[in-house]
Amino acid sequence: MNERIKKLRKALDLTQQEFADRIGVKRNTVATYEIGRNEPIDAVIALICREFNVNEDWLRTGNGEMFIEMSRDEEIAAFVGKTLSTESDTFKKRFISMLSRLSESDWEVLERMVMDIKKD
Repeated sequence: MNERIKKLRKALDLTQQEFADRIGVKRNTVATYEIGRNEPIDAVIALICREFNVNEDWLRTGNGEMFIEMSRDEEIAAFVGKTLSTESDTFKKRFISMLSRLSESDWEVLERMVMDIKKD
């Protein structure tokens, strides 16, 4: 499993620290997973799979695809959920908040604007 954890982290283009922060462990814990000194407990494996949309069978055994394919709706829901759960007041968070307040007529105006931009 150690090679797959490292391969996953590299595929996500994350440092050990960034990976560790996302799953709530210390950087050196990730390092011990990657060199094979320790294996993550089941709860950490479940967290890795949930946080990064990883196929648990692939992570444990190497069978199957690395990532679970999500529908477009699932991707949108995951993006919105992750964005809104951040503590900082980011542009993404403010933008999603603004979109949530649009009326049906506002959506129609926005769609026309996007279609006009797309034509150019």
